[in-house]
Amino acid sequence: MQLELDTKVIVLAAGLLLLWALGLGVLKYRQMSTSADGTAHRYVDIAHRAALMYSFAALLLAVLAHFSAWPVPVDLIAASVVLVFFVGAIVGYTVHGIRRDTENQFVHPVPGTHAFMVLLIIGEIGGTAVLVVGFAKEQFFALN
Repeated sequence: MQLELDTKVIVLAAGLLLLWALGLGVLKYRQMSTSADGTAHRYVDIAHRAALMYSFAALLLAVLAHFSAWPVPVDLIAASVVLVFFVGAIVGYTVHGIRRDTENQFVHPVPGTHAFMVLLIIGEIGGTAVLVVGFAKEQFFALN
């Protein structure tokens, strides 16, 4: 059985996020093994966990898209918005963890941090809502 393009792309993104999470696990281990207190930087730990969780969240997005009433391009755009913000968050956490420049990125935020967070909230919730509504429409309200 061939999957539609949207599902293929989202599942591939989930796999890449999982690989990234595993790589971050290596970075976390490295920091733990070389630190005096045996811990990794807070943001390396956050990046590792976020990438793991986002990889599985991406699989849920793929299922929602696969069983959605919307056309493939609509599902692909909605999921891509969510995935771009997943990646953006992981990148931010990783950069802070490698640079060890903060324990809380909101104490002294760089310009644009709050704007990014507002866009992240709108993008992740909005994109996911499009997929959930498409799923519900097809699975519960389709006229078959």
